[in-house]
Amino acid sequence: MTYENKYIHMKIRNRILIYFLSTVITLTVISLTIIYILFSEYREEGFQQRQKEKINYTIGLITEYKELSENLSAIMDKHTIHDFYDEKMLIFDKNKELIYKSVDDLTIRNYQQLLNELSPNQTWIETKEDEYDIVAVYVQNEFNHFYAISKAYDEFGYLKLHFLRNVLILITCVITIIVVVITIILSKRISHPITSFAEKVGQYDVSGSKIKELEMDSSTYELQFLTQKFNQLIERTNEAFAFQKHTIHHISHQLKTPIAVLVSELERINSLEEKETIKAEIASQVVRAKSLGNIINVLLEISKIESGQKIQKRALRIDELFFDVIEELALIYPDFHFKVNYLPNEVQENRLVLLFNSVLIRQAIQNLLTNCVYYSDDSKAKILFDCSDNKTLTIKIINSGKPISKEEEKFLFNHFFRGENSKDKKGFGLGLVLVKRIIELSSGKVSYTNPTGKINEFEINFPLS
Repeated sequence: MTYENKYIHMKIRNRILIYFLSTVITLTVISLTIIYILFSEYREEGFQQRQKEKINYTIGLITEYKELSENLSAIMDKHTIHDFYDEKMLIFDKNKELIYKSVDDLTIRNYQQLLNELSPNQTWIETKEDEYDIVAVYVQNEFNHFYAISKAYDEFGYLKLHFLRNVLILITCVITIIVVVITIILSKRISHPITSFAEKVGQYDVSGSKIKELEMDSSTYELQFLTQKFNQLIERTNEAFAFQKHTIHHISHQLKTPIAVLVSELERINSLEEKETIKAEIASQVVRAKSLGNIINVLLEISKIESGQKIQKRALRIDELFFDVIEELALIYPDFHFKVNYLPNEVQENRLVLLFNSVLIRQAIQNLLTNCVYYSDDSKAKILFDCSDNKTLTIKIINSGKPISKEEEKFLFNHFFRGENSKDKKGFGLGLVLVKRIIELSSGKVSYTNPTGKINEFEINFPLS
């Protein structure tokens, strides 16, 4: 995320804050709401049971003292008037005739409908009228049966319910404040490494000549993994850009100079008069022209590989490719000689047949052998095909000449590297770069050693399938 659009796209810290807050607060509100609803239903159920108990108590008194006068109602009201706040009770006999009515002025608007619905099959009805709880019951004892309706206001229950509501609201506010504070702290701690990573990526300079690895001081596995992959991506991207840049220099080195030489040679041949001499010179220049064509094909093949395309490979006998290149070089450098040996002396043909892209591997061989020609001090080199290992084919190219130092060996296959032994030699130090790249694309490895004195040895290893 760039700083220009940070206000358009939500920051990860704000996302964490919003998601965590909304989740926790929503769950808290839902939980406390469920508690409030359950307590409200429990209050209602408990109060209705108390109403039923009072109805049974009143019916018991009526049954026990039915012979007393109407003063019973006054006595009962005086005794029970303070049980419930704002209560009205009606009791009817088995014929649904009113036999008891509490003295308070509260009215039950739909008592007749409730009375009609009560029966031995419908013994309990509960309903509400505003905030009043109404219960209608059918009561039967061993002497008689009654119909009763009670309407009352649960003042104490509602006080507790309102108190619980206020407490739950307060708890919600406190939890919200605590969660906001904790979430802000946690979101900063969680997002800080990511924000730091984004800032470092934003400040990362890819235009420098030397690309440095991105470093992150974080113990988080995901960020370490992301940093590692980012560095790998930068490294591969840098290699691709470097290859493109170096390819231009390589084209200049490998094509421009040989073409100029070729033109110069053709002009010289044009001035010759002897037919045989002209034919020999033209044959030599044809070889040079073919070499230029091969270089162009190599560059095209490598560009395909760099773009992600698969290279075409086929079974080739590696020693025959060496002989072809030696034959071509003999026309250009007739005084230089290559000696080829095998270990053991008799080798099975299948030990020398491997899968290669012919264009690429020929160019790698040509670069290595040309390197021998340039840096040999006795105009000869040895090539050894070592097939003694059942799992690996080893090819050694050995020549006598001034070796490079141990300090320079690790830079030998780098772009533009030229050792002390390459002074007064033509070239830009790109040939071995292509060799290493081609050998690796062919599943092989190439290395340089200086076993003794003035001996230079390149070793190529190919795994045998």
